[in-house]
Amino acid sequence: QWKSKQLSVTDLFKMLMVIFLLVLKYSIGLAKDQHTHSILPGSVKDAEEYDHLPPEEAKRRLGILLTKMDLNKDEQIDRKELTAWILRSFKMLTAEESTERFEDADENEDGKVSWEEYKNDAYGTEEEEESLSLEEESLLKNDKIMFNAADKNQDGFLTREEFVPFSHPEEHPDMLPLILNNTLEEKDLNNDGEIDFQEFIGENGQTHNKEWLLTEKEKFDEEYDKDHDGKLSGNEILSWVVPSNAEIAAEETDHLFASADDDHDDILSFDEIIDNHEIFVGSEATDYGTHLHNIHHFEDEL
Repeated sequence: QWKSKQLSVTDLFKMLMVIFLLVLKYSIGLAKDQHTHSILPGSVKDAEEYDHLPPEEAKRRLGILLTKMDLNKDEQIDRKELTAWILRSFKMLTAEESTERFEDADENEDGKVSWEEYKNDAYGTEEEEESLSLEEESLLKNDKIMFNAADKNQDGFLTREEFVPFSHPEEHPDMLPLILNNTLEEKDLNNDGEIDFQEFIGENGQTHNKEWLLTEKEKFDEEYDKDHDGKLSGNEILSWVVPSNAEIAAEETDHLFASADDDHDDILSFDEIIDNHEIFVGSEATDYGTHLHNIHHFEDEL
C-alpha cells in the first residue's frame, strides 16, 4: 500500500508486490513518505513488452488514451482530468490484482476461496507452515482476521467480490479498523492504544545515525502527529500506514506537468504529451505502459 520513485519498471514491480502484499498488508507497512511514482506497475510481462513497441505505435496508442482522459473534449488535459485518470488506473490495478490472486488461490476452481485454499497458496501446506518465521506467523494470524471480516455472509468462503476487500483492505473503509488494530498490536509496545516516537521508529532507531533520527522525528511531529500531543492515535496512525490514493495521484500529476508542460501554461496539449510520451508510459497515467498493450479495451469505449 505504499510507494517509491523511478527505478526500472521490472524492479519496481518486484519490490512493490512484496511491499504491497506482505508489509502493507495488515502490518505497519512503509510510511507514506517513502512513495513517489512507483505504485502502479501492471505486470512485468506488459512492462517488458512495452520496451519493444515502435515509438510511432506507442504514440498512436497513447493518443487513444488521451481521448479517454479528455473529459471535456477540448484536446487538452488539465490537472483534474489527469488526476481522475490516474485514480481510475488505481482502481483498474486493484481489480486486476485481486482477480489474479483469487484465481491463484481458488485451487478447485469452484468460484470461491476457502481459508484453507488461501492459506495453502500463500503460506504452503501444513508441513511447510510448521517452519514459518515469527513474522510470517503474525501475517498468517492477521490474514485470518481479515479473511473473516471480508466473509460477509460468514459461510467460510470468499467470493470474487468479497476477495477484493480482503486483498486490498486499505481501500475499503470498513476494513480500516482492522488495519489500525493490527498496527497497534505490532507497534504499541506499552499497550496504551497509541504510538509514541520510540514505537514509531521501532528497532530501526538502533541501526541509524542521528541525522536519520532527526529526519524521522520531523516527519512524526509535522506530518503525522496532527494534534501535537507527542503520540499517534486513530486516524493519525491510519494516515501513516495507509496511503492516500488522492495524494499519490496529485503528486504524480504535479510530476507529469513539471516534466511535460513545455510552454508552462498549466495545461497539457495532446502534442505536449505525445512529444513526451516516454515520461507518460513510465507513470501511473498509463499503468507503466500496460494500458498501451491493452489498448483494445479503450478503443472499444470510443
